Amino acid sequence: MPSPASLGEIIRRQRELGELSMREFAELVGISNPYLSQIERGLRAPSEKVVDAIARRLDLSAEALYEQAGMNPAEAEEIEAAVRTAVREDPRLTARQRQALLEAYDAFVAVNGEPPRRRRPRRTSAQ
Repeated sequence: MPSPASLGEIIRRQRELGELSMREFAELVGISNPYLSQIERGLRAPSEKVVDAIARRLDLSAEALYEQAGMNPAEAEEIEAAVRTAVREDPRLTARQRQALLEAYDAFVAVNGEPPRRRRPRRTSAQ
């Protein structure tokens, strides 16, 4: 598994290859300079929208950025689906406990800098 900083390192290298300062690139992408700095240092995981904007400015696809960083969004989606299914189907948990576990899972994944996944609509029946 790549380190949380891998995606940020790839973005920084690509930006530098394009001979853009951090300030210039942040402005082109439409994000703040401090936010870009945090992304490049692996301190913040960018949203899918931000990765798409960064990729467009680098003339790459978001998938290409993830692949260069050693991340496989499709594989991560399969793992995430399995975790979510296991939590939702465990009869020993209450609906509130399931919700809390899923929220904690999302928080841990985000902190580790994993690529964001498209969320499926929440089920309205008891989870």
